Amino acid sequence: MLYFIRQAVWTVLPAVLAAFFAVFALEAGPAQAGPEIVSFDRDYPLGAIVVVNRERRLYYVIGKGRAVRYPVAVGTPDNQWSGQSFVVAKAVNPTWTPPWNPGHTMPGGAGNPLGVRALYLGWTNYRIHGTNAPGSIGSPASHGCIRMFNADVTDLYSRVHLGAPVYVVNLLPAATQAKLAPPPAPVGKAAAL
Repeated sequence: MLYFIRQAVWTVLPAVLAAFFAVFALEAGPAQAGPEIVSFDRDYPLGAIVVVNRERRLYYVIGKGRAVRYPVAVGTPDNQWSGQSFVVAKAVNPTWTPPWNPGHTMPGGAGNPLGVRALYLGWTNYRIHGTNAPGSIGSPASHGCIRMFNADVTDLYSRVHLGAPVYVVNLLPAATQAKLAPPPAPVGKAAAL
């Protein structure tokens, strides 16, 4: 009998979790999936991942003052963190083991809380991963991991290499001074005035 109860719980749990996280998203408003190429004149190395907690955005630095920007879900106020790490491993359709039931492993795929891809961060228990609760994107909803739409994490996964630096910050630092230099002086008749 206990076996059947346990099976029923694990069959219903993903739907319950998805509904729970959808409630969080109503407060934040819907986030739109899809990477955007944006201006990014900050001093982060090429290939770096920069997560900005307050913006609920992830930037992948592509160089020449540009980055690919994605919407994300970040940790709840009690679970937000900041610091530096690196990508130590990558997984397609990662399995998930609930912390409250270490004897059970949920198979990988879109119905899994980790979604269809995961980037494991060194020195931490955190990951950048997809989700089975897309309504949570754009909100502070996780226990510290960075959640992305499955299509977005698949795109990021294809760009990121092992060892890529990861920076999690609350706010972006000011733009670099070189990018804020005044425009060149006018030439021709305008310069003589």
